[in-house]
Amino acid sequence: MSDLSDIRREYTQGGLRRADLPINPMDLFEKWLSQAKNANLTDPTAMCVATVDENGQPFQRIVLLKKFDDNGFIFFTNLASRKAEQLSTNNKISLLFPWHPLERQVAVIGQAEPLSMIEVAKYFMSRPKDSQIAAWVSKQSSKISARQVLEGKFTEMKAKFAQGEVPLPKFWGGYLVRPQSIEFWQGGEHRLHDRFIYSQLPESIWQIDRLAP
Repeated sequence: MSDLSDIRREYTQGGLRRADLPINPMDLFEKWLSQAKNANLTDPTAMCVATVDENGQPFQRIVLLKKFDDNGFIFFTNLASRKAEQLSTNNKISLLFPWHPLERQVAVIGQAEPLSMIEVAKYFMSRPKDSQIAAWVSKQSSKISARQVLEGKFTEMKAKFAQGEVPLPKFWGGYLVRPQSIEFWQGGEHRLHDRFIYSQLPESIWQIDRLAP
């Protein structure tokens, strides 16, 4: 067994104090995301999405955040994917934004709601054409014999849609994750990290609590 116990470092980039916290957590999220983009982090909108199957087994994967506002966080996916199938029976979901170079994490717990076809179509038509075609090619999470299967199907569909627009697949959609809690984590020296959690109360009021590291 490999011993990794000596891999450690101090977190020294800064702290997070209650005086820094806005009333609305989405304002702080917007600020942190902007700083992640300005720091030229690779894939600053990447988030780990966790869902649970009917046996209580959790699954995680990286998905790109495509939009956010006071209502929550939006991402898109194949509706035949494992995550979509799991959300159809249990819409509880968790998101994690791992901005390691800034010594920050944001963890979201909430519920996922399917987006309307109008919202999905609007985003789908904004994608590059090859990305639109790729949505038709992959039956996400299904087993395939070789990569050549995907490449052959892509070539076939690219020829089919060579002229005109690529239609929206019926099996492609998106979700709005309405947060019930949002935790902001800022690394601190001596492992005394700063953690604040916003919890949703009735009438869209957010309660703020500091958590022990």
